[in-house]
Amino acid sequence: MDQQRVVIIGAVALGPKVACRLKRLRPDFQVTMVDQGEYISYGGCGIPYYISGDLSDIKELMSTSFHMERTPEFFENAKDVRVMTRTRALAVDRESKTVKVHHLDNGQEEDLPYDKLVLATGSHPRRLTVPGGDLPQVLRVANLNDALVVREQISQGQVGKAVIIGAGAVGLEMAEALSDLWGVETTLVEIAPQVLPGVLDPGLARMVLTNLEGHEITVHLQETVKEIRAGRGDYALEVVTAGRTLDADLVITALGVAPNSQLARDSGLLAGPSGGVVVNQRLQTSDPDIYAGGDCIENIHLLTGKRVHFPSGSLANRQGRVIGTNLAGGAATFPGIVGSFTLKTFDMAVAATGLSLTAARREGLDAISALVIQADRAHFYPGQDLMYLDLVVEKKTRRLLGVQGLGANGDALVGRINSIAALLPRRATLEDLSNLEVAYAPPFAAAMDIVNAVANTAENILDGYNRTTDVAEFEKCFLTDQPEDTICLDVRGAQNAAPYVDLFGERWLNIPQETLKDRFAEIPADKRLFVVCNSGVRSYEALRQLETAGLCNAVNLQGGVAALKKSGLLAGGEEEKK
Repeated sequence: MDQQRVVIIGAVALGPKVACRLKRLRPDFQVTMVDQGEYISYGGCGIPYYISGDLSDIKELMSTSFHMERTPEFFENAKDVRVMTRTRALAVDRESKTVKVHHLDNGQEEDLPYDKLVLATGSHPRRLTVPGGDLPQVLRVANLNDALVVREQISQGQVGKAVIIGAGAVGLEMAEALSDLWGVETTLVEIAPQVLPGVLDPGLARMVLTNLEGHEITVHLQETVKEIRAGRGDYALEVVTAGRTLDADLVITALGVAPNSQLARDSGLLAGPSGGVVVNQRLQTSDPDIYAGGDCIENIHLLTGKRVHFPSGSLANRQGRVIGTNLAGGAATFPGIVGSFTLKTFDMAVAATGLSLTAARREGLDAISALVIQADRAHFYPGQDLMYLDLVVEKKTRRLLGVQGLGANGDALVGRINSIAALLPRRATLEDLSNLEVAYAPPFAAAMDIVNAVANTAENILDGYNRTTDVAEFEKCFLTDQPEDTICLDVRGAQNAAPYVDLFGERWLNIPQETLKDRFAEIPADKRLFVVCNSGVRSYEALRQLETAGLCNAVNLQGGVAALKKSGLLAGGEEEKK
């Protein structure tokens, strides 16, 4: 392959990865990166941690692991890549193979010739289209300039109250960033009926909500912002929703992002339903001399076969390597994604991969979910904490469809989620996960790891041994409606059960599981039974005993009392971890 001119539009995540990979393989190629911003090659996902104060200097987001700042001069000197910042790409002429660019500082325009072109234009935040949505104190945190503005206002004491519109991943991260260190009184407003809509199923989302509220974040769900206007008292703004008016010094909109694909579409390249650029497995667009990746494209979801938009800095970097390899004459491919995700919100880690139960059923899949709550390492080892895993499985084929989870020890949780993510593209089944080999030592895992345990639980459900119910059904049928023919059978020890026996009286029957075989006569045969223990394990054993004794009107509460407490339905701290 002869020496070629490669132009890369965009220099944040994908672009620099393409440039560096390509120059390592073909040092003779002429590579130019163009970006309309001032800052390049930075870790955008670290912005909340700069705002929170966890990072003291914004330059840390632009530094290599060896503490070299990734400036244009760094790329030109160390990588032999020409960088043009504050330069906006206006149009692509595919016939003449040129890119018209506009230099923002001097207003001049020029045409850059290319042999191969890479679109690394990323995504743009969705705008809040209501009256007052463009007021100066209404900000989006989409880049380093936004981050500097927010951090300056907070650090100078200008923000006492903040409203964040949108309770997705960015909204939750920003809520922690504002409130945890700076003490800003923070309110989240979300149009959906749960936090992290489209990411978590309602059960785990409710646990995240309880955690937010426990850290003094006010959350208003199913509320639409109607207007933002100037404040009338001590605060700069008023946020008017369908249900209330909220005072604020600062409003941050976190409504998600859309592919920044206008340049591609204007040049006649094929785009998909989300607006993302359509690419093949080599990450070529409908013009084979133009590649694209990262947040501006659509990816094939390996579980549904559909094209989806999935913004992720990690994804952009992996795709950048594929594009760089192919530009150098290689034959690398990127088959698609399963949609792995994680975030930290205060002392809780959240992670997911694949399809939620809601998403699976929306795709027409007949699926069930199994929730297991278990210690993230040996129960006797100091520092262990509960982990919550909810596995989604297709009934007929027993194929793994996805998993989501929560935990205090984020590294432990992400490790489990990643292990299942690796199985999903291979159409793995419950048997594969039940027998998955994982490294074991008490400081890191239980002898029967939670990934094996959740597969075994799902198998028991599908085989009809474990008839389950969830927290939402328990709340409706036991706590809200309170029918006379429904009681809770608590099979824990008397000391654990005593507070609830006192609270609910005859509706909360305590018979420890180890004594159950001798006390069947105490259980009303005409009652519907919710069988509970700490986490759902002993109650499963009790369920099997009840059915053997002919008491079949019983269901096992998945997650047990630990799930009820984590969901804010029962008072008290964490249940004993076993």
